[in-house]
Amino acid sequence: MKTGEKIIQKKYQQAKECPITIFMEQIGGKWKPVIIWLLLLNEVMRFNELDKAIDGISQKMLSQQLKDLEKLDIINRKSYPIIPPKVEYRLTNKGKSLKENLTSIMEWSNQNLK
Repeated sequence: MKTGEKIIQKKYQQAKECPITIFMEQIGGKWKPVIIWLLLLNEVMRFNELDKAIDGISQKMLSQQLKDLEKLDIINRKSYPIIPPKVEYRLTNKGKSLKENLTSIMEWSNQNLK
């Protein structure tokens, strides 16, 4: 039996066991992919820059999404001890590794989901 066939024959007892479901629960959603994509394009962004770049997100929601991505080691938060506070966000190497996958999803979406 080929490796691919074993994967197809595996029966998940619960949907949460599926790696795609795990990905969608942790990194999917309305805002996290947008945040990741903006950081892929811009490398470093401050909170206010992200807030201005994402139409419709509240500051509270943006803050929560950034904290979630930081806990997953997708982004790095750097705070400078100055007044007014300066905080920068950038992708970690783990976050940068999403570039190829997100680019493929974007291309597929552009071709198939009008």
